[in-house]
Amino acid sequence: MAKLERRLTGNFDHALDVCERAVMRSASASFEAGSDYSQNGVRVAVRVYERYSILGKNRVSMNVTLAGAGGELFLSAITSGGSQAVLFKINTLGEESFLDTLRVAVDTEL
Repeated sequence: MAKLERRLTGNFDHALDVCERAVMRSASASFEAGSDYSQNGVRVAVRVYERYSILGKNRVSMNVTLAGAGGELFLSAITSGGSQAVLFKINTLGEESFLDTLRVAVDTEL
């Protein structure tokens, strides 16, 4: 498992668009499901993506959650899967690589 968390300021819709475009740049990435919630000025968007990891020769998933109120945003992204071991996790390179697609976009565009 790999995790990225960031406190951000800015427009919720723009931040969500940056995240979605970054993840979907990968040729094997797919959008699996999403959920949106809004109440009393607080917005939450949850997205689940999956992609094939060439390094691990398996599929890796990433959950991206963006929460915001006004211009204050919080992003949490967690990857999972990618290990071929039975008793413990080894070879998490695919998870880190998938998360890096989002990390670069967040750090440069937001």
